[in-house]
Amino acid sequence: MSALTDRRTYAVLAAVQAGDAVACAIPVAPITKAFDAVGLAPELRPLIPWVKTASALGLLSVYRLPGLARLTTFMLTVYFVLAVAFHVRARDWSPGLLAASSFLALYGAMTARGPATPETAVRA
Repeated sequence: MSALTDRRTYAVLAAVQAGDAVACAIPVAPITKAFDAVGLAPELRPLIPWVKTASALGLLSVYRLPGLARLTTFMLTVYFVLAVAFHVRARDWSPGLLAASSFLALYGAMTARGPATPETAVRA
């Protein structure tokens, strides 16, 4: 079993997504600045905390529904493709682009591997 397939990795990333959902809901100044930098429409901003919350719950589903967790990592891959595209389109070469690119690579790799299940953990 690798870190990419470990259920604890999914739990840690769920906590990250939940924390980000709270930060987006408040919203904290750096997030507002990042949304402004990439030109995210103000009417879409209230949806982001809900998306982040849903992704946190989807990642936590790894314990009971590993297929849903894998679908969640796929959807997060799509989300971060869009985030990277927004940064590039806006010519925003900030650390946010590096973060979005890193999460894109992480969730893409996690989608490709899928979560470990009790059956696969025994074989590893």
